[in-house]
Amino acid sequence: MSKTIGVAEIKRRFSDVIGELSRDEEQFIIKRSGKPVAAMVSLKDFEIVEKYGRRGEKKGLLAAIGAWEDFEDIDWFIEHIYMERKKSKDRNMKGVS
Repeated sequence: MSKTIGVAEIKRRFSDVIGELSRDEEQFIIKRSGKPVAAMVSLKDFEIVEKYGRRGEKKGLLAAIGAWEDFEDIDWFIEHIYMERKKSKDRNMKGVS
């Protein structure tokens, strides 16, 4: 469950807030001047966001692109595929020289 809290209150109650987070009791939306600006979540929730959240929101082609983000040799790999395709005698590849 999320609880909305102002910056001044979170400063006053910091130890209590950390306690609630560590027990997985709450998630906090922090407001400044009435507008949400940040969130505080438990470490467990943060790890879930780090693992799934950012890429999990993408769909279709964006998800496929995201899956290759950490692949260091992607440029070499793609070039290698094209070179092998050019060598192939059983494929008619129009527009590829």
